[in-house]
Amino acid sequence: MARLNFPRITYVTILWLIGFASFGTTILAQSVKVEGLIKGRNGDAMILQTSDAPNLVVVLTDSTDVAQVQGVLKARRKEMSMAALIPGLAVKVEGSYDDQHQLVAKTVRFKGNDLQRAKSIEAGMHETKARSQQNTEELEQQNAALQKQQSAITANKAAVDAAVARFGQLDDYYIMDEVTIYFDNGKVNVDQKYTPQLLSLTEKAKTIQGYMIEVKGYASAVGSVEMNQKLSEDRANNVTSILLQQGHVPLTRMLAPGAMGESEQIGNDKTAEGQAENRRVVVRVLQNKAVAGT
Repeated sequence: MARLNFPRITYVTILWLIGFASFGTTILAQSVKVEGLIKGRNGDAMILQTSDAPNLVVVLTDSTDVAQVQGVLKARRKEMSMAALIPGLAVKVEGSYDDQHQLVAKTVRFKGNDLQRAKSIEAGMHETKARSQQNTEELEQQNAALQKQQSAITANKAAVDAAVARFGQLDDYYIMDEVTIYFDNGKVNVDQKYTPQLLSLTEKAKTIQGYMIEVKGYASAVGSVEMNQKLSEDRANNVTSILLQQGHVPLTRMLAPGAMGESEQIGNDKTAEGQAENRRVVVRVLQNKAVAGT
């Protein structure tokens, strides 16, 4: 009797094993959700630090949906470009593993606009510096403004840390090329004479493995802090548009444009020549030292 039942048992066992293998394949294809802090970007890939993995590689594609969640219940979202995915940003990623066991991102979400908060903090710091140089008759007002600003800085410490991570890690990169664009007083449009230099820079960048392009806009200290912050932002955005539209630089190779306002003055703002030197946008081609193998 045992021998007569053996083939049936074997057949059932084989079906069970096939079903189990199919179930395992289905599990691998299912959507995966992870949360972490962006540690670095290398073109179409970003490295996350999560509670389970210190260096999780997430692959970005043209179809990856990047958005900022908004509202008290985080029910609304604002579509963003991949340039917003910068070091120091906390994100939630949903995707699935491909046949090479890489996590391919379907969606990337993050809370708040920490880039804008960082700009506000930066502008506030310059405002404090300007007020500290005023005469002693305004000392009381300066102290009150300083206390208010210190409270704001404390409340936004996370945003400050993110800004430092974003703009303060040039030690991790080689500067492979650099172009500086200058602007007339109060102007944000890019003079056409700089277009060939920018296009030449993009062509050189495309020959560099794992390149990233950083754009920082600046203004002179003439006028209000708020106006100069806006001028530096518009200048950086206009230069970025040329790199994207005419230089055909992929979004995955662009860092978010930085509006630096009146910071990092290189010329004397008491002279016309110095003011002209400070009204600028600096474009750099960067290569991560880890990618370069050093």
